[in-house]
Amino acid sequence: MPTRFCLIRHGETAWNAAGRLQGHVDIPLNHVGRAQAKAAARTLATLSFNAIYSSDLARALQTATDASPGLGLDIVATPALRERCLGVFQGLTHAEAQARYPSDYARFRAREPDHAPPGGGESLRDFSARIEAALTSAADQRRGETVLVVTHGGVLDVVRRLATGQGLQAKRDFPLLNAALNWIERRDGRWLLVSWGETAHLEAARDEIFDAMADRVDAS
Repeated sequence: MPTRFCLIRHGETAWNAAGRLQGHVDIPLNHVGRAQAKAAARTLATLSFNAIYSSDLARALQTATDASPGLGLDIVATPALRERCLGVFQGLTHAEAQARYPSDYARFRAREPDHAPPGGGESLRDFSARIEAALTSAADQRRGETVLVVTHGGVLDVVRRLATGQGLQAKRDFPLLNAALNWIERRDGRWLLVSWGETAHLEAARDEIFDAMADRVDAS
């Protein structure tokens, strides 16, 4: 039996609105994010889940907490589902990171799989391996079940590539929207894409800044 996952990026934060790279910095939802989380919760309450996993960062946990009452499930806070650690880039806009760390930023923008941002950042390859291991473990524990996962834009970037076979270094050509619903399955040892970027429950949602905001930097 396949394991089905509904993955949600957390609601909007003040740093999302300002175009700042968050990484492991623990930023809470803003008022727009709370409204998005509640809107997602109303839709999720019409569905059936067997478990809720969430990143342990506040923006994801707040989103998961808004969803959990309608589902009657406890949240399993999971550090392995955190956003990618971005080292010295965290807290900066793309323009600021480019100005202060031009060489490292260029490698970051090029999505070099083995480049780790200075200051304890995580390489894209290591980040991807962390996320794949966390989801595979959840799929093995929850065989044949439907699981809600509340996490981050960078995580969803890895998940979509995992389910479609798109390489880590390829430029993103799919949305990573705050509080959108994204569905994948684990079937016969393979990841499969079911549906992506469902936003009928939302008035508006921001895309992940890793590419969307960076493209504005390149164009300026």
